[in-house]
Amino acid sequence: MATADPRRTPEQAPEQDRLAEALGAAILEGLETGDEQDHLAIVRRTAQAESEVRALLRQAVSAARGAGHSWATLGAELGMSRQAAQQRFGADPEPAPVGGPAADGKDEPEERWLGPITAFDEMAELELAGRLGWRTVGAAMFKHRVRRTPTQWEHRRVVWTGRSSRLERDGWEVAFLAFPWVYLVRDTGLPAEE
Repeated sequence: MATADPRRTPEQAPEQDRLAEALGAAILEGLETGDEQDHLAIVRRTAQAESEVRALLRQAVSAARGAGHSWATLGAELGMSRQAAQQRFGADPEPAPVGGPAADGKDEPEERWLGPITAFDEMAELELAGRLGWRTVGAAMFKHRVRRTPTQWEHRRVVWTGRSSRLERDGWEVAFLAFPWVYLVRDTGLPAEE
């Protein structure tokens, strides 16, 4: 059972308790229970869960910034100052390589950043880029990483539910997860426009 957080309000308690219960159940899923419990496996899985939660938080903050929320608003949600929130979450990830010869001598696909964009205009920008043969492969704050292909691509953004099998049956593939969103792409088979 999780320790009570002194900062949470009584209204937050049921939501946080449900979240802690769901995380605990996911960590323990498939492990032995009782005296035969593998405590090191629980420690390992809990550390993995912590790492995933940190990544989800970074993605959620990035999505909120893309939707126009200020660092001050985000800091208030996180229980920290505007400056602390910006210092912790404001740094861009390392840029990906932009094509050219790889270590094995083969050419890497051409990649570039598409942006600046926000949650309000990114789908229109991705639609245009998709017609030109670019497919999204990742994102950072206010930009998408896109890769050039010879065919046109459709892009879709959906709220992450943990299940994508129905969409995959319709030909969509997960390009990347940017919690709370999942970005999907589908190759149309049509030649990219010039």
